[in-house]
Amino acid sequence: MQTNPAQALASWREEKRSAWLYRIVSDAESGSTRQILFLELAQAADGQAKLWEAEMLKLGMPIPSHFNPGLRARLVAQLIPRMGVRPLKGILAAMKVRGMSLYHGAQPHKTPTSLEQMRAEKHKNVGNGNLRAAVFGVNDGLISNASLILGVAGAGASAEMILLSGVAGLLAGAFSMAAGEYVSMRSQREFHEYQIALEREELDQYPQEEAAELALIYQAKGVGEEESRRLAQSLIADPDRALDTLAREELGLNPDELGSPWGAAISSFAAFSIGAFIPVLPYLLLGGASAFSAVLLTTGISLFGVGAALSLFTGLSALAGGMRMLIIGAGAGAATWFIGKGLGIMLT
Repeated sequence: MQTNPAQALASWREEKRSAWLYRIVSDAESGSTRQILFLELAQAADGQAKLWEAEMLKLGMPIPSHFNPGLRARLVAQLIPRMGVRPLKGILAAMKVRGMSLYHGAQPHKTPTSLEQMRAEKHKNVGNGNLRAAVFGVNDGLISNASLILGVAGAGASAEMILLSGVAGLLAGAFSMAAGEYVSMRSQREFHEYQIALEREELDQYPQEEAAELALIYQAKGVGEEESRRLAQSLIADPDRALDTLAREELGLNPDELGSPWGAAISSFAAFSIGAFIPVLPYLLLGGASAFSAVLLTTGISLFGVGAALSLFTGLSALAGGMRMLIIGAGAGAATWFIGKGLGIMLT
């Protein structure tokens, strides 16, 4: 084990903090099967802290006489009994509290028993997620820019001013969406990379302790004790496969969801622009009342189409999904038109 004094002390503090938080989470889960799991994970973290204490002795370092959880850990500890564990699972995972995959919906992540299952799990639902994001991006652009155009039209603006407002709304909204998606994806990627790097380091430092933690999590999901140990040992024997599984099962992270910040930003920009361009198009091709009527028609048809497409993900019928989106969009457009009308009267 090659390490330096600063790293050994930091790792000791992280393990002690994890053990401290595990016990608080265990108290919050009192009466459930998770209570025992987190108590055992606390004991495992204490055991790993002992390993770092031994390493500090080898380096000639004094072992701290007590552990101070720190302000952040104390704040989280105050929130756990008030909010519950599930809403804080992302924060807890970032603080090396394992087992957060137990809080990912009603259906836990299926325990992989072969390399083929691992590969199948990696590619499941990736395409559906991208398609859903694209449909929502188009919908955002469509409703926001159509509402803007209707509001400006309600104020009595000229066709040229309406067109200018629509183009400005398209560009402003698309760049805003792209910037927001970039920051969001970048933050998510950095968080995942940091957590996976920590897990890789721990896997190198003490693989058997990591296997023991993984076995405990499998047991909490209903797998037998002997089978859990066998699966954990089998996974630990393959470092790449072990790291992937530890990230999913201990951290509740999906290594395949790192994504590309630039790809997400460009996709968001394109999807929003497509939706926002639909209500602008009539003012590029027509003029006056004809353009306004065309905006209402094309926007209405597009809203119905987007709602029908979203029904693929919501389980509604295409007709119900389309009508719901049409009503929502019509309400937003009518509200901005009347507001624009009122402002136009006030300002003239």
